[in-house]
Amino acid sequence: MYKNKPILLIVMDGIGFSKTGIGDAVTMANTPVLDRLLTECPNTRLKAHGEAVGLPGDDDMGNSEVGHNALGCGQVYSQGAKLVNKAIESGKMYGGEVWKELTGGLSENNTLHFIGLLSDGNVHSNIEHLFSMLSEAKRSGVKKVRVHILLDGRDVPATSALTYVEKLENVLGELNDADFDGKIASGGGRMKVTMDRYQADWAMVECGWKTHVLGEGRMFTSASEAIETYRKENAGIIDQDLPAFVISDGGASVGSPIVDGDSVVLFNFRGDRAIEISMAFDYDEFGFFNRGKKPNLRYAGMLQYDGDLNLPEKYLVNPPEIKDTLSELLVANNINQYAVSETQKFGHVTYFWNGNRSGKTSEELETFREIPSDNVSFDLRPWMKSAEITDDLIEVVKSGKYDFIRCNFPNGDMVGHTGNLDATIIGVEAVDLALARIIPVCDEYGVTLIVTADHGNADEMLEKDKKGNLALRTAHSLNKVPFIIYDKDNEYKIKDGDYGLANVAPTLAVMFGLTPPESWEKAMI
Repeated sequence: MYKNKPILLIVMDGIGFSKTGIGDAVTMANTPVLDRLLTECPNTRLKAHGEAVGLPGDDDMGNSEVGHNALGCGQVYSQGAKLVNKAIESGKMYGGEVWKELTGGLSENNTLHFIGLLSDGNVHSNIEHLFSMLSEAKRSGVKKVRVHILLDGRDVPATSALTYVEKLENVLGELNDADFDGKIASGGGRMKVTMDRYQADWAMVECGWKTHVLGEGRMFTSASEAIETYRKENAGIIDQDLPAFVISDGGASVGSPIVDGDSVVLFNFRGDRAIEISMAFDYDEFGFFNRGKKPNLRYAGMLQYDGDLNLPEKYLVNPPEIKDTLSELLVANNINQYAVSETQKFGHVTYFWNGNRSGKTSEELETFREIPSDNVSFDLRPWMKSAEITDDLIEVVKSGKYDFIRCNFPNGDMVGHTGNLDATIIGVEAVDLALARIIPVCDEYGVTLIVTADHGNADEMLEKDKKGNLALRTAHSLNKVPFIIYDKDNEYKIKDGDYGLANVAPTLAVMFGLTPPESWEKAMI
């Protein structure tokens, strides 16, 4: 039996073990503390992608949302793409009342609009879902469709946008005839237009509203022209950072303004970067920017992105209903919890950790702290808020008020997504410095330290293209991530086995002397 001690869990976001050694910012960084922990402490490597986190297959990259679901819930639930795949394959999505309302309520003069990330990255969206809906829209009698594309370059190769635009234009070309008119209407890079999260930059969403809804912005004759022009004008720019554009037809937008009686589908299935634009479409009372006169239309998300906020009100596929979370188990046993991160990952250690719930399991036993992120490109400040998070953790440990403390250091992921290898190395080193400051405090105050990650990213910053040339990589990796137990008082032994992120919660439960629910995966100790 282990000594009952408080536990501090640190999630080093985006820090995994490279298999290729190419662009491995984790190994290239000076990380004496992490190196020592991996040498001297009980540790293993966890699977953090594919089926281990509820995604369709092992070619699907994990992400912070499904990663924190698994970490905090001890179970593997079908997620995002897998849910949508099942709903499409079964016909359930198109047989539902929401799809019938979106398509059947259109008049001859109204339009069905699709907004979303044009990608097969399977993290926020899948282009095949869009293709399926376009075909079904035509079968459902829709006459006019407009697609508003957000360019990826983050979960897929950094400059692959033209490939996806060509695929979409080919599908539209095959569908178009005298009774069906489908066109690309607007777009822009995902980090410039529409897809803000955690209310960090409402200007992105306002730009999306003006671009997609009002049809305002720089005009081009095609999406390909827009992308090629912006690349010529901005040397080295990658897809996620491309400015907004509108496709014109004789000087006017082909798809906007979106008007009364239209229908709009946001075909992203991941919630964090879909919430704010959904607020703009769904909320009558809205004060984050001037929308002008909000059109009276039908709006639906691919999924419901926030169940507690009922946002959006209408959605095509039901999200996973996650039960028996670690927080519920700890609250039932009167264990005080504390969660902290900066804005970029605050929702991950709270909402996603607690099974996609906005509120707390217990107002009395749970405390959340958000440290505002800097509103700059993260490669310009790769240390991000690691020092402030560490300051907070040290004070919380010293207070002795909490039995379970969890935090997320976003550096490896957020800086890794910029594609800046040198900056990412600094970001990884900042996390290691945080560990160096935290460990002595854990020793002094009798706290067990757990160090893990939610997925890889910084460990694979480069990749080889089809010609064997090195290319920039800004996406998550398919690599395993660390799980380390540091405790100067107890000797833990990790059992042999193949483990994933969902094995963390039952391991923590056992460390607290609790019995994990039967629905959970097995503990590692």
